Amino acid sequence: MRIGLDMMGGDYAPEQACLGVIDFLHKYSDCHLVLLGDKSAIEAGLPGFENMPVTILPTENEIGMHEHPIKAMKEKPTSAMVVGFGLLAKGEIDAFSSAGNTGVMLVGASHMIKTIEGLLRPSIPTPVPQLDGSYNLMLDIGINADCKPEYLNQFAMLGSFYMHEILGKENPKVALLNIGEEEGKGNLLAQSAYTLMKENSNINFKGNIEGRDLLENDVDIVITDGFTGNIVLKFAESLYDVIRVKGNVESEFLDKFNHRLYAGVPVLGIKKPVVVGHGVSNSVSFSGMLELGRKMVMTDMCKKMENLFVEEIS
Repeated sequence: MRIGLDMMGGDYAPEQACLGVIDFLHKYSDCHLVLLGDKSAIEAGLPGFENMPVTILPTENEIGMHEHPIKAMKEKPTSAMVVGFGLLAKGEIDAFSSAGNTGVMLVGASHMIKTIEGLLRPSIPTPVPQLDGSYNLMLDIGINADCKPEYLNQFAMLGSFYMHEILGKENPKVALLNIGEEEGKGNLLAQSAYTLMKENSNINFKGNIEGRDLLENDVDIVITDGFTGNIVLKFAESLYDVIRVKGNVESEFLDKFNHRLYAGVPVLGIKKPVVVGHGVSNSVSFSGMLELGRKMVMTDMCKKMENLFVEEIS
């Protein structure tokens, strides 16, 4: 299989991206990597690249983290991100990963790769550490700030499918983030979403959970709108920085909130594998992004997910 990687995306690229590539290729021999970016910088970071299963495609006019997605994609068609999506759309690579501008990744995924038929909006999940040492997933975490109840219902399906196919969890339990556990609690969005999720036979819905239960609960997937999800995510990241880094507090559990430890997350609901990395991705993160893309390809996750929604609307 051929996996594309934006070597210029992220605060520590291309150096950390190159180290991630080396680590990944030490683990897997069944992939050919297509590396997009500054050719000379990539070659310098990959000694002996001539003997590696890689193709280096030089790109230019790289997109910055704070550029407007649509404007940047139009003005910089030869950037690594735009070229990468073009290769994926044409079937010249099987998956594409980047730790660059998240907005561009989402626009590229939705408009160049396309959302699967029957899905109203794609979504991005994030792992949430639990006190027992496990993790659950929360979605959406920011790409859908304004949601309809139907969106949340479909997010539950996306999260359940990903948890089963990629993370190996049988019949994952789903909950809705709300201001109370009882049915009928919350705003109109939460109340209406509850009804839809309760009637959805494609998910194992367990009802509402409150914010105080996010770190210690008996569910596998927590559903919320992107506005709320992003606030929770950014608060967790800042809490780690304040307590662990600035406060110099040692805690094995707190260390699980270090976003630098995590690889990328998938854009769920599009037709081909796309993995989005954090802007501060290090070598471990880049290697993990490639691993996730590989697993999505090997499990044919996107096609299976597409079939699920085709059955749902037929």
